[in-house]
Amino acid sequence: MQVSIACTDHNLKARNNDDRHKQNPSSPKLGNGARAKFRTVAIIARSLGHFIPQHHISLKESTAKQTGMKYRNLGKSGLRVSCLGLGTWVTFGGQISDEVAEQLMTIAYEHGINLFDTAEVYAAGKAEVILGNIIKKKGWRRSSLVITTKLYWGGKAETERGLSRKHIIEEIVRAMTYVINQGMAMYWGTSRWSAMEIMEAYSVARQFNLIPPICEQAEYHIFQREKIEVQLPELYHKIGVGAMTWSPLACGIISGKYDIGVPDSSRASLKCYQWLKDKIISEEGRRQQAKLKDLTPIVERLSCTLPQLAIAWCLRNEGVSSVLLGASNTEQLTENLGAIQVLSKLTSQIVNEIDSILGNKPLSKKDYRS
Repeated sequence: MQVSIACTDHNLKARNNDDRHKQNPSSPKLGNGARAKFRTVAIIARSLGHFIPQHHISLKESTAKQTGMKYRNLGKSGLRVSCLGLGTWVTFGGQISDEVAEQLMTIAYEHGINLFDTAEVYAAGKAEVILGNIIKKKGWRRSSLVITTKLYWGGKAETERGLSRKHIIEEIVRAMTYVINQGMAMYWGTSRWSAMEIMEAYSVARQFNLIPPICEQAEYHIFQREKIEVQLPELYHKIGVGAMTWSPLACGIISGKYDIGVPDSSRASLKCYQWLKDKIISEEGRRQQAKLKDLTPIVERLSCTLPQLAIAWCLRNEGVSSVLLGASNTEQLTENLGAIQVLSKLTSQIVNEIDSILGNKPLSKKDYRS
């Protein structure tokens, strides 16, 4: 089974109400204002395998009996994904060798991970190629895996980027419906879209008998909570959109990777990720690092590491279908996978204690109204 996700940069200027009313109500295509708003990255999971009867699937691939992995539905769809997934941003085709990439995927697979996330822009497409080559080399059945890839920044030419008809057939919702109908993907979702944009896509899908998104891929960690904890739960209950989250370690801040600066070999040193470097060494980043020290007693009490606690904290949210991990070495990935064991130790009392220490629990919509 495969999934596709469509995403947008929600920091772009919003369209005004007049732009929306000017759109032709008889067509699902979006106007220029909408295209600017939907700076979209679409995740297309290509289906390359055939259905194999359940009795031919090993326990390691189909259950958690041997791996200890937990599986959840992606949103309210029937697709079962591992609660931890492996991402390839910067690492595959860039920061690590192909041999290390294979080692990471092998460890992930043997621990029950069935979700691997990539994008056409990662290493200019090389990350996707490496991912596919490893799957082929290992002989893993394509039907046992969920691969997600994002579209938008495909190339330099105007026709090689965005979500126009020439780039991926048609505009946004209709395009996603087309690739699903053609068997190139099983589902689609969004990434970095606002709740309003997701709801609009859902409405367009229902109005024109198209296929709506099933999940939103968004940043989520103990310092970034508003969207996942306040905005998306309402969409989950109304239209079944779940969350696939990334950056559980707050771009390395929680892991302590950048305590003494940003090394030249890191992803944050790259010019294209200047925003990440600024985030890490900012005054706010320093304050966050200081806050983490206050969590030390909880870490010691649970006999875990701070990264494991942070990832387990993300997993404790019932609206989160899967948390995407990024790793540049096998030791890091193995440590992060241990978060599953920590999850069972996170009682409501401990979660409340963490909230009290951080002091950043967002108000619910009900609290806002009152």
